[in-house]
Amino acid sequence: MSQIQKARIELRRELEAPPTLRRFGSGWISGTIGLVLGVAGFLLVVSLRAPGLFAMPEARGLQDNVWFRFGLHAILLSAFALSALSLALRPRKLLGTCGVVAALLAVLLGGSKATALVHDSPPLFFGLDWFVLNVLFTGFLFVPIERIFPQHPEQPTFRNEWREDLFYYLVSSLLVQVLTVLAFLPSKSLLAVAPLTSVRHWVGGLPFVVQFAAIMFLTDFVQYWVHRAFHRVPWLWKFHAVHHSARSMDWMAGARMHFLEILLLRSTTVIPMVVLGFHEMVIHSYILTVYVYSTFVHANVNWRFPVIERFLVTPRFHHWHHGIEREAIDVNFAIHFPLFDRLFGTYHLPEDKWPSGYGIRGHPVPTGYVAQFKYPFRRG
Repeated sequence: MSQIQKARIELRRELEAPPTLRRFGSGWISGTIGLVLGVAGFLLVVSLRAPGLFAMPEARGLQDNVWFRFGLHAILLSAFALSALSLALRPRKLLGTCGVVAALLAVLLGGSKATALVHDSPPLFFGLDWFVLNVLFTGFLFVPIERIFPQHPEQPTFRNEWREDLFYYLVSSLLVQVLTVLAFLPSKSLLAVAPLTSVRHWVGGLPFVVQFAAIMFLTDFVQYWVHRAFHRVPWLWKFHAVHHSARSMDWMAGARMHFLEILLLRSTTVIPMVVLGFHEMVIHSYILTVYVYSTFVHANVNWRFPVIERFLVTPRFHHWHHGIEREAIDVNFAIHFPLFDRLFGTYHLPEDKWPSGYGIRGHPVPTGYVAQFKYPFRRG
């Protein structure tokens, strides 16, 4: 076994350390945050060095913003300081060392003052900056909430299969361009056949709030039936089973989706948005909202919403969709409004009760991204 493999195993053990080695004052919290910030800062600097290859076009203008540069500088300083604190507090120095090394590498590449080495933009780009901002935003938003209000207090931050789900974040972020182009292709093809000019003009002129509510309702209606088809059609279920294979629910669990399911799901749910002519700003606002909302309903939180859960999907509602009990099979397909499950007979939300576990009975789906990607294509 090489030294790199040994270091990787040791680093994983440090991140997954038992509670006695993660207590406050042990250097684990500062070391973990320092490592995350160090790696995030390094990857952001890489995207600054090659923006045409590793930055989303929408974010390239942000890179020259003074506040973005200030934020990156703060990230690198915090990474170094927290990692140094971990080195001082923790008997095992691997977390702090890795965080310091990541921060120093970012500085050597130019740090917050890094400029582009290559100015030409190739036709294909990878959303490395989107991956970093994505994980930082959702992680720093939901990890504290899950630690303070956990539904399963025994579940650690770095629970089983966290690396696989983080890799799902990476793949979907890096391939954001490919996913976006393919997802919008069916909608644009429909527009070429039926422009619906007058309808699109009328819809695009509606107030923002009306358009936003309409998008939520229409996309949820479409997604309800697509989601239900993924459960009822055997060959579709094999793709969706990858998502349901998660045995723990938290902010990362929602990212576990087979690449082809992402394409099919997104390409069908964006049809109402594009074909009916909703304003671009409303569409972007909805996409951001549904992204945070989807992360929230998968989160390991014990919040109860006795009144709200009658009208909107909540974590408890969606956790029952992932429940391992027999009563949780093929229920709660809606993403926003439980109304659709009530109308079509798939509503299930027992009072004051949560599922006892998550996943698929028998757990037939293998672990690991590559094995899960191949799983739907296996016979039998």
